[in-house]
Amino acid sequence: MANLKNKQQLRRFALVGGLNTIVDFGLLFVFKSFGIPIGISNVFSTTTAFAVSFIANKKYTFQSSGTHIVREMLLFVIVTLFGLWVLQTIVIQLTLPWLSLLTGDSNLGLFAAKILATGVSMVWNYILYATVVFRGRTT
Repeated sequence: MANLKNKQQLRRFALVGGLNTIVDFGLLFVFKSFGIPIGISNVFSTTTAFAVSFIANKKYTFQSSGTHIVREMLLFVIVTLFGLWVLQTIVIQLTLPWLSLLTGDSNLGLFAAKILATGVSMVWNYILYATVVFRGRTT
């Protein structure tokens, strides 16, 4: 039964990730269409997606009933940013040379390295969200 719960939780995590991506990209282009500079548009879109991610992961993915919202938010920010800024950077730096060589194209190598790095940070996020951030009731 626990294995089924984990599979359902993984599916919810993937759905939330997809939703966050749609929110981020959608708002980026909506703001840009209103003439807002791309840099500012990106800050607004990623901030909104980040907030949606926190709420959706807390309530939907991990069904956390924890009442320590500030603690959860702080841990969520730390875990997520570490995955994005530290883990992804390390994975890209370590894999880019051989992926560029393998593909014969530095841009394609970077694309492949970024996909690999994103996968690593997703695994990191899932494990730490489940065991540290939203460690309350998880179903």
